Amino acid sequence: MTTALIFPGQGSQAVGMGRSLADAFPVAKAVFDEVDAALSQKLSTLMWEGPAEELTLTANAQPALMAVSLAVVRVLEAEAGLDLGRDAAFVAGHSLGEYSALAAAGTFSVSDAARLLRIRGDAMQKAVPAGQGAMAALLGAELDLAREIAAAAAQGEVCEAANDNGGGQVVLSGAKAAIDRAIALATERGVKRAMLLPVSAPFHCALMQPAAEAMREALSKIAMRAPVVPVMANVGAAPLSDPEAIRASLVAQVTGTVRWRECVQAMAAAGVDDFVELGSGKVLAGLVKRIAAGTATASVGTAEDIAAYKARKG
Repeated sequence: MTTALIFPGQGSQAVGMGRSLADAFPVAKAVFDEVDAALSQKLSTLMWEGPAEELTLTANAQPALMAVSLAVVRVLEAEAGLDLGRDAAFVAGHSLGEYSALAAAGTFSVSDAARLLRIRGDAMQKAVPAGQGAMAALLGAELDLAREIAAAAAQGEVCEAANDNGGGQVVLSGAKAAIDRAIALATERGVKRAMLLPVSAPFHCALMQPAAEAMREALSKIAMRAPVVPVMANVGAAPLSDPEAIRASLVAQVTGTVRWRECVQAMAAAGVDDFVELGSGKVLAGLVKRIAAGTATASVGTAEDIAAYKARKG
C-alpha cells in the first residue's frame, strides 16, 4: 500500500480530544506540554475540560487541533515504528491541518506551529468585524456551479469558493449579504442544500487579506526545513518540498480556495491507495471515501485507535 497521512482542520475540535493519548503515552503528554509552553496558556486544560465555546474560538481551535495531530504522530513513531520519510508518500492537511502536516514532516517545530496558528487564528478573527462576513455550505454542488452562484451573488461584494471539499460539498465565503444571496440562488439553481455555517469569520476569501499580511510577516521569521516527504498544498493542489515555496503557499492559503478534492485526486493519481487521518475526528476520511472510491482509509485520534492502527499494520 502507498500511504498519505492527512490532518484535519477546524470543525473537528471536541472537548476531551487528545486526553486518552496524554493519559496513556508520555510522548503525547510532552506534545501538549510543549504547546502549552509555546503559547503561555494551559490550552490542554481547555481542550480536555472545555468550555466548548472557548475551545471553538479560532485562536484556540487551530493550535489545539494541531497539538492532537502531532501527539498522534509522536505516539505512532514511538509505539508503532512510524517513520514518515519511509512510510508516507505525501502529507496533506485541510486548511490549518496543513501546518500540522508540515510540523509532522519536520518543516518547523511543534512550538513554532503552535505560535503560527495562534497568530493565524487571531488575525483571521480580526480581519473582518463580527457579523460582516459569513460562510455557507452548498451540498450537492460541484465547484463550477458553486463559482457561478458566487459570481452571480457577489453584486460588487466578496463572494468566493473557500473550500472544495469533494463529494459535491463546496463552501462559499464572503460578505454576509452576498452569502445570503448565494444561499437563495443555490436553492433556485436546484442545489440540494445550502446553509449558513456557524463560523466567526469568512475564511479563505479576499476579505482575509489583512490576515494574509500578518502571516507573511510571521512566516518570514520562522526557520523552515524541507519536509521529509512532499506536502500536497491546499492552494496549488500540487506537491511542495521547497521551504520558500511552502512559505508563499501558506500565505496564499489564507485568502485562497482549499482545493481538498483536487489534493486527494492528485495523491490518488500518484499511486496513493491508503489515506490515514491523524488527529481529532473522522471528517477527512469521510471526504476521501467520496472523492477516491476504493481507497483504504483510517482515522487515528485516540488511544484505542493507536491499538487498531498497530493491528492494521500487522
